[in-house]
Amino acid sequence: MPTNVKDMLAAANAEVPRISADEAHRMVKEQNAVIVDVRDPAELAAAGKIPGSVNIPRGMLEFRADATSQYHDANLSPDRPIILHCASGGRSALSGATLRQMGYTNVHNLGGFKPDWVDAGGEVEKV
Repeated sequence: MPTNVKDMLAAANAEVPRISADEAHRMVKEQNAVIVDVRDPAELAAAGKIPGSVNIPRGMLEFRADATSQYHDANLSPDRPIILHCASGGRSALSGATLRQMGYTNVHNLGGFKPDWVDAGGEVEKV
């Protein structure tokens, strides 16, 4: 069945819970959650990143999340809480839906770096 980006985002946002910066802080501290930044490296270089976050560009996410892949990132495991973000929340929502399809169940969308993290007073680390 044909679809479009609007429909894909609506489905992803319905599947992956959105959380606040405060909730992300709490999950990192109390649950050992990992924050995954799915922006491209050039975006990180221009705007910075959340301290302690892991950068996995959206185009590499499936390879980094799959434990059988030679590109697997050990920060990702299906039993560890994952908090995703991008620039505005769209790529992170789609990434969350992808991780859920791959068997990750504790996946959350922080949304966008500036509007949902920086504007909420979150720390920024230069890259």
